[in-house]
Amino acid sequence: MGVVIRDLRDDDLPVLAALNDAAVPAVNALGLDGLAAHVPRCAVALVADDVTGPAGFLLALAPGAAYASENYRWFSAHRPGSLYVDRIVVAPTAHGRGLGRALYAATAGRADALGLAEVTCEVNLEPPNPGSLRFHRRLGFEQVGTQRTTGGTVEVALLAAQAAVLSGHPPTALRG
Repeated sequence: MGVVIRDLRDDDLPVLAALNDAAVPAVNALGLDGLAAHVPRCAVALVADDVTGPAGFLLALAPGAAYASENYRWFSAHRPGSLYVDRIVVAPTAHGRGLGRALYAATAGRADALGLAEVTCEVNLEPPNPGSLRFHRRLGFEQVGTQRTTGGTVEVALLAAQAAVLSGHPPTALRG
């Protein structure tokens, strides 16, 4: 059986909260209550199921969401027409099996449906997350900035990719 990408359901929350909190410091801890409060503001909330059940998830916000994240605010100011991926988490036991790529491809389709041509996210530079940086670059993300957050204790690379590239259907060049 392959990977199935589907919409997040309320009964996924306990498993996803545990996955999320096990991924700290790559993402911030939310706990079950924090995740349950965050999901409703997300325009995209997807789960990657494999043979074991939920093995990954992605949460993304559209422009205009009521979200106080320093990184979301940066993208709102500098890349206002983008879908912001707040977090993508894949269980360590599922790394390398295409779940992250599948989550991003599905997210690109959602961005297109929302009329958003670009997908944005950030990856920690300090504390370092070199595996995530390599993964995002392989998918076609490019660094569009950096910033220090959390009172200067965290530095992130701010990344952007065209949704068409993430979906696996890059646009053809226009001829004049």
